[in-house]
Amino acid sequence: MKKIFLLVSFCFFTVFLFAQKKEAYTLYNSKGKKVSYKKMIRSLEEKDIVLFGEFHNNPISHWLQLEVTRDCDATRDLLLGAEMFEQDNQQALNQYLQGTLSAKGLDSNARLWKNYPTDYAPLVNYAREHKIPFAASNVPRRYASLVARGGFESLDTVPAAAKNWIAPLPIAYDPDLPGYKKMKEMMPGHGGDNLPKAQALKDATMAHFILQYYQPGRLFIHYNGAYHSENYEGILWYLKKKKPELKYATITTVTQKDISYLLGEHKGKADFIICVDEDMTTTY
Repeated sequence: MKKIFLLVSFCFFTVFLFAQKKEAYTLYNSKGKKVSYKKMIRSLEEKDIVLFGEFHNNPISHWLQLEVTRDCDATRDLLLGAEMFEQDNQQALNQYLQGTLSAKGLDSNARLWKNYPTDYAPLVNYAREHKIPFAASNVPRRYASLVARGGFESLDTVPAAAKNWIAPLPIAYDPDLPGYKKMKEMMPGHGGDNLPKAQALKDATMAHFILQYYQPGRLFIHYNGAYHSENYEGILWYLKKKKPELKYATITTVTQKDISYLLGEHKGKADFIICVDEDMTTTY
């Protein structure tokens, strides 16, 4: 009788512990199959360019960006880049990386996002500590706003020197790409045909500067909003137009109530899908 009591008690305690275990995220491949973090890293290490799609306010995205960067840096020479820095701020970013500009100076000379201190400073500081180049890949926002109001033709008014901060003109554009079509449908009356064109300008410019900074034999990790690279569109579409021979990988972020399986709507969004509990605390 005592043995039976002990066995029942053990089983109850085991079930209790299991019930108390809460996973913050689960990692899936494009087909919705669970994969280990280690397997993902092994795959990324074999690539030339990785696009890491985040939710800007998701702490799991930001934590994993730093972890992936550290672990890939252990086996590959890295290059980094981010949507969160605009190309006309490259000089200030370089000065900070080289140690000739303070953190306060970077804040004064670059248009840092409001969540920079918590979410992006760790990546930039890692690059500074380990002497890794970091590309400010995005188009200056004033030119994206220009396109949102007046289309691509409005870029003809941009001074010649400023065009160095933009992908070469004219910008290739496919309005039938699902991501651009969906953007237009989701925001009717907010820019019409020009809103997805502004998105395309950002995608094309980020792809342009990724390739400008890319060096054969090194792994380039680029951090961007998930919408800029999910479903193998956006930045990746432009990269493959210019350099189809390179080996690419994409990571994206999604949220679900139950992360024990991947919803069908999220399958195929990227090579690796970070499925985060939708109750996860946000950074802003």
